[in-house]
Amino acid sequence: MLIIGELINTSRKAIREAVEARNTAYIQEVAKQQEAAGANYLDVNCGTMVGQEIECMEWLVNTIQEVTDIPLCIDSPDENALKAGLMLAKTTNGKRMINSTTAEEKRYQAVIPLVKEFNAKIVALCIEDAGMPETAEDRLRIASKLVDDMEKEGIQQDDIYLDPLIKPLSTNDKYGKSVLDAIYAIKQKYPAVHLTCGLSNISYGFPNRAVLNRLFVVQTMTVGMDGYILNPTDKAMMGVVYAGQALLGNDRFCKNYLKAHRKGLYE
Repeated sequence: MLIIGELINTSRKAIREAVEARNTAYIQEVAKQQEAAGANYLDVNCGTMVGQEIECMEWLVNTIQEVTDIPLCIDSPDENALKAGLMLAKTTNGKRMINSTTAEEKRYQAVIPLVKEFNAKIVALCIEDAGMPETAEDRLRIASKLVDDMEKEGIQQDDIYLDPLIKPLSTNDKYGKSVLDAIYAIKQKYPAVHLTCGLSNISYGFPNRAVLNRLFVVQTMTVGMDGYILNPTDKAMMGVVYAGQALLGNDRFCKNYLKAHRKGLYE
């Protein structure tokens, strides 16, 4: 199970203000909190800093790496900002990760050379030039193209993290089921490929979002999801992740579950 901490993103007001003020202490505290809470990677996104993104990305990467050695997931719509972050990101405890590419030709051609140059893991969204998928069949078709094309480029399946693209249940009551069907089908066809997602999209527009999010974690995990981009300091959510892994037999001797208990995640 790979947990990518999502909190260092300038779309969040507090992070943007900290980046603008070059508030080193605040950014480093957020990084340390996510690491302590169980994040395996830290997502670094300053895509809202238009005209300043490269320098902000460089400052963030250097600032974060002063206090943690866990690997970074460099996240940007701009391939130049991606490269700036990747050049500085360390590989002490694991490969760099790129967030993200799609099956859209322009984006794919811009990002894949960076994956190869930096020997990085890659998050690949199931989006194509024709648009976003509606059905499980759409997702499997796009996923298959992405995996097959990346394999031809020499990228190993173990370095690929497909995002099946979760869409709000509030706009179509079949969107949850279509994602679950897609995850299962992708894992059946490509058992070595990983899956990840920004899970909270499922509950957008609904009340009781936390309940839907936690239940959807369990459902997606059961059909093969093995990564999430989320807030690792959310104790209730992380508790669900650890309990789910234990129940699925993916936690040897239930050590992570017991550790979570001792840390007070179930109080």
